[in-house]
Amino acid sequence: MVASARDEVDRMAASALDRCRDAGLYLAAAESLTGGLLADAFVRIPGASDVFLGSAVTYDIAAKASILGVDADLLSSQGAVHPKVAEQMAIGAARLYTQRGHEGRVIGLSTTGVAGPGPDGADPAGLVYIGIALPEGMALGDDSGPTRLEGYRARSLELHLQGGREDVRRGTVAQVLERLGLALA
Repeated sequence: MVASARDEVDRMAASALDRCRDAGLYLAAAESLTGGLLADAFVRIPGASDVFLGSAVTYDIAAKASILGVDADLLSSQGAVHPKVAEQMAIGAARLYTQRGHEGRVIGLSTTGVAGPGPDGADPAGLVYIGIALPEGMALGDDSGPTRLEGYRARSLELHLQGGREDVRRGTVAQVLERLGLALA
């Protein structure tokens, strides 16, 4: 990653952590194609442990169901690269990392998609879905059609990223941080 791109990711991660800290919120993630890069973006920032609770790297499709609670029928019929999977992963991350005293204050983030270099079945390299799950009561922008489950509202965003495998993975992290920043604004 070019130094300026990494600096921008660090800036976005630090800003999100500061905003969450100020608002008494926490962050949790569920990662597939990013394989821990989203967690790394947060833990590179000193003081991240005040806000960032952890990340479940559920690269395997069955782990998305067994660990995060993603609907197994959805995974079977649509595969892991799907907007509803990203939404359910984000909700699953928030639920997984909610501890006593954090109820209703954990934001879930997720990444799923095809990093490449080639397609995965019918899904082309660079097709990515990111998800964000906010506790009920937090603004989610346009409130039409989000997935609602167990006190959370989740929304996904479809991305079409270019470049090699690492470009797609790092671009995904940057997009998650950008969307999180907008949600916290």
